[in-house]
Amino acid sequence: MANTGTASRRCGACGRELPEKHGRGRVRLYCDASCRSKARRVRERRRRTKPDNVNKRLTHQIREGNLDNVSAGTPEDGPAVLTRVISAARVAVGDVPAGPALEPLAAVAVIRSLARVVEEGLREAVQQARQAGHTWAEIGDLLGTTRQAAFQRFGRPLDPRTGVPMAADILSGAAGRASALFADLAEQHWDQARADFNQQMSERLDATSLAGVWAQVIGTAGGYEGMGDPVAHQAGDYTVVDIPLHFEAADLTGRVSYDRAGQVAGLFFLNRQ
Repeated sequence: MANTGTASRRCGACGRELPEKHGRGRVRLYCDASCRSKARRVRERRRRTKPDNVNKRLTHQIREGNLDNVSAGTPEDGPAVLTRVISAARVAVGDVPAGPALEPLAAVAVIRSLARVVEEGLREAVQQARQAGHTWAEIGDLLGTTRQAAFQRFGRPLDPRTGVPMAADILSGAAGRASALFADLAEQHWDQARADFNQQMSERLDATSLAGVWAQVIGTAGGYEGMGDPVAHQAGDYTVVDIPLHFEAADLTGRVSYDRAGQVAGLFFLNRQ
């Protein structure tokens, strides 16, 4: 808390003036847990976007040179980040319309195409790093995640029963379906969220029970704010999709498991590591 007698202090996240505190104790920097969590997310975003965080050894020289040629200039009438991403897309993706700005839906389509190119390049870079002897722990640290999460996203494990890469068994479209499921939960469309549940899940979680689960999550983590990119991997006979979920006071991982028939066999909310 702000100590009595010091200059007026304000919350580092929202700017509101903080109350004074008498006696000993830690200096208070934020209004509450929500502001503390918000400030942490801002710091993480800034850390991820710092140039010093880029490992040059994991960037192909040709692609590095191309992206270095993208102009950092931004039209005064356009969002800074959006303009920079569109400029990068014109370097990396073909058939991007010329001009300083795009229609909103066209911009979404172009950026989605760029995201696919970046994902493919990232997978290629990770495989090169592994071949060069770097550990999953090193790669996970660079990507801001755990070694297990990095392995699940980029590894190529073989099924010990068949010798076939497990990635070949990943259910097509699972990532998009899992994202839609959590979007339905956020919009309180309980029946739509349950549409792909298998019989066991349907019996355990009817619409009322599912609403109760979501209410419990909101009560613990605060209001829902959005989701990150889904990552799908194969775990035995199940396709598992993990999605970062951002709430007012906490970040969680939403996990959906799909069985061989393509139905939802498990739904979890996990603490982010």
